[in-house]
Amino acid sequence: MPELIEVEAYRQLADRAVGRRITSIDAPDAWFLKRGITAGALSHALVDRTITGTRRIGKLLLVDTDAPTLGLRFGMTGRLLVDDTPGVNELQYASHRLDTGWDRFSIQFSDGGDLRMNDPRRLGGVELDPDETKLGPDATTITYRELADALHGSEAPVKARLLDQRRVAGLGNLLADEILWRARLDPARTAGSLTTGERRRLHGQVRSTVAQLVARGGSHMGDLREARVRGGRCPRDGAELARRTVGGRTTYSCPVHQR
Repeated sequence: MPELIEVEAYRQLADRAVGRRITSIDAPDAWFLKRGITAGALSHALVDRTITGTRRIGKLLLVDTDAPTLGLRFGMTGRLLVDDTPGVNELQYASHRLDTGWDRFSIQFSDGGDLRMNDPRRLGGVELDPDETKLGPDATTITYRELADALHGSEAPVKARLLDQRRVAGLGNLLADEILWRARLDPARTAGSLTTGERRRLHGQVRSTVAQLVARGGSHMGDLREARVRGGRCPRDGAELARRTVGGRTTYSCPVHQR
């Protein structure tokens, strides 16, 4: 599933579109267009515009033009392609096929190339000028103080707080489980109960885990990933992993070393 690592790969791919002029928009799926935007309004806003740059905040890809900014969200199964090149070859929990019937949105350029969003489950979306202030600090750059503020006084499980994009932008289910496993913290602990030392340990693991998995090539490349199955055992101490629902997501954790 696209977490910040995959969306960063999409952003780097989308850089190939910078400097190119948009000649047409294809948006056949009205469900995929968010905040009341229509295919006609998208075309009116974007045709004859030039892409000037790309940015990413958490799992939101921002494509800037010389007028509006295009916001692309990828849900659980969305992939980005530019000139038929995918940003990620495959996603966990998604089909490995790239059926053109799953193309939800595309931009055609004056040089004949295109940018496409392919999403079999239709959980992503497209919007114009998204409200960037609704997102918390990006997990790749979050400071200790920003993370401590996101956790302070909360009765929510620490995992739920990490997954709340308004608090920490970019983490999804795989990364959150990996980070908490490495930080030796129970995902169901109330966020506000963490000590200063535990918060510092968690902050260090957020930054280092994301950096390491970027280098490895994906959110699915964590040390815990292969053990995230029923009956899976902790790679650190061999205990059978607990499988629960925490923060509305299926969660794997070690009952021995995560406290």
